[in-house]
Amino acid sequence: MKNYLLPVAIIILLLAAFQPAPTAKDILIKDITLIDGNGGTPLTHTDILIKDGRIAATGKNLPAGNATVIDGRGKTVMPAIISSHVHIGMIKGNDNSTDPYTRENILSQLKKYADYGITNILVMGSDQPMLFSSGLRDSSVHGLLPGARLYSAGYGFAGTKGGPPMKYVKHPATVAQAITELDSVALVKPTVIKMWVDDFGGSTPKMDPAIYKALIKRAHTHHIPVASHLFYLADAKNLVTGGLDIIAHSIRDQEIDAALLQQMKARGVIYIPTLSLDEYAYIYARRPEWINDPFFKASLEPGVYEMITSPAYQEKLKNSPSYQRNIHAFETAMKNVKKIADAGIIVALGTDSGAQPVRTQGFSEHLEMELLVQAGLTPLQAITIATKNAATALKINRDYGTIEKGKTADLIILNANPAQDIKNTRKIAAVYKAGEQISRGPLQP
Repeated sequence: MKNYLLPVAIIILLLAAFQPAPTAKDILIKDITLIDGNGGTPLTHTDILIKDGRIAATGKNLPAGNATVIDGRGKTVMPAIISSHVHIGMIKGNDNSTDPYTRENILSQLKKYADYGITNILVMGSDQPMLFSSGLRDSSVHGLLPGARLYSAGYGFAGTKGGPPMKYVKHPATVAQAITELDSVALVKPTVIKMWVDDFGGSTPKMDPAIYKALIKRAHTHHIPVASHLFYLADAKNLVTGGLDIIAHSIRDQEIDAALLQQMKARGVIYIPTLSLDEYAYIYARRPEWINDPFFKASLEPGVYEMITSPAYQEKLKNSPSYQRNIHAFETAMKNVKKIADAGIIVALGTDSGAQPVRTQGFSEHLEMELLVQAGLTPLQAITIATKNAATALKINRDYGTIEKGKTADLIILNANPAQDIKNTRKIAAVYKAGEQISRGPLQP
């Protein structure tokens, strides 16, 4: 009997030796500068205690107990970024000649977002059935997959003969059809309903107001908020009057007026300015100062850098009939976001990254914060927009968006303080998702 048991015991010992070491569940990050996402003055010489993936406490000289201690001297910690308007599985390389909407490509892009400190994203209306039928969306939201958690607006709605050329976007021709299709989209439990209400520079018809009003009303019976792509002030006014919950792009044709500001504030409308989208529409013609920044270049799909730095591409932008219109749109967007923030309306970070190869995933979110500061907001306001406010837009602020007791421990450790210079959000030392380090930033292996 003893001779029989000995080999079994040896096998058990060998198997145990090859088991991975258990992940430390308790972490104490010591002596950091804390930006908690609520907008207040950063707290210096502060500790963060993480237990079972959540923030257990913040404060000075917290006891370590059995926690793994991380020396944070000289570091700043902020909440992980949340991007409330992106697209995923739409790009691969420098063109979209093949269908890039695959599980492999989506997971790769989720990892890219996480490398840039973005742990939650909302895909705005461009998803396909595979995301839901495969369980990918649900697995991602519950933290069972690597990379950023993916929230989805399902399949968006556009005008009968308008909107973007996306495979599963709905184009209802009547109010009855709109209601039926809204009910079908509601079955995938989207975070929001996305609509496109725009003529794209006069190139396509807009959605009929009767249809978008019916979509908003029906979505609300399902307790789903509605977000809309728009461009014009007049459309923004009509949509807000019709019950819109989220303006998903800047108002870009003219400056917002006091009446709409008051109405947005009273109705609790959330504003996602996507400033980087409007800058990308023309900026490559000018070779922006970040064009050779490794932090930017690491976010690009293969072949995109060569495309955007080519003289032919730059000349094409400069000679485009929409070049001056795009510059005016960006300048107007910058003025409007300052007015909207000053009015006390919730501004949430979103970028439309991933919709085109030039709207790079990950870097765009950091550029967006820089542009918010250029528009006249403070770095701390920009960080709150990228964390707490974006969590509010996704209705996940109970668990994410700020660093405070009870919240999920999604955070970024930075090598410099972004309250002093917003570009310091790019100096990533480590990214934590639910209390586990998942990245050292896009420039580290």
